[in-house]
Amino acid sequence: MKPSVLVVEDEEALATLLRYNLEKEGYEAMVAADGEEAMLAIDERMPDVVLLDWMLPNVSGVEVCRRLRSQRETRNLPVIMLTARGEESDRLRGLETGADDYVVKPFSMAELIARIRAVLRRIRPGLAADQLQYQEIVLDRVRHRVTRNGRELHLGPTEYRLLEHLMQYPGRVFSREQLLDAVWGSDVYVETRTVDVHVGRLRKTLMTEGGSDPIRTVRSAGYSLQS
Repeated sequence: MKPSVLVVEDEEALATLLRYNLEKEGYEAMVAADGEEAMLAIDERMPDVVLLDWMLPNVSGVEVCRRLRSQRETRNLPVIMLTARGEESDRLRGLETGADDYVVKPFSMAELIARIRAVLRRIRPGLAADQLQYQEIVLDRVRHRVTRNGRELHLGPTEYRLLEHLMQYPGRVFSREQLLDAVWGSDVYVETRTVDVHVGRLRKTLMTEGGSDPIRTVRSAGYSLQS
């Protein structure tokens, strides 16, 4: 599954350039033109990392970062600040606000991609790892293989993607709508009850050998791996 990046940039040409290069590097890129739009986009679908311009209309990037750090759901969301303000005092202010990294414009695209990878490796290693493990369940991304207690499980492609997404964020509850976006994609129309069907299939396969059910159903909220 592609890591998703939310680009918050009001300069349209730069936003387009960032989106093009991120997609070329294998990321899923979304764009917001100001701080309020960024907060709405994050509420609708949590990205894996945010590229956040400092100078934004209405709500500044620093204020957006402060809001993200003040909310439990987004407290650990990786944020890389993009800005033309290169003074040391500005860097310190950005980092003290909660940014994980700080890139000064103009920047090289290769350096920015490297910074994104470094932040994801450090903060969300599951996105960079070839193998995910949750308790006795192991998902091998290279071999496209899932085992539990050493026994191989045969999952359909949708169940595989669903498990992969849940294993990246153990303990986090995802709504059906969030799972639809993450697993099926935002451009595909699928009824939310389809999620229930595939979660049921995934559960059945994971419990083939009689193990406990690792998926928790949270009433009126969604699903998560037990934390």
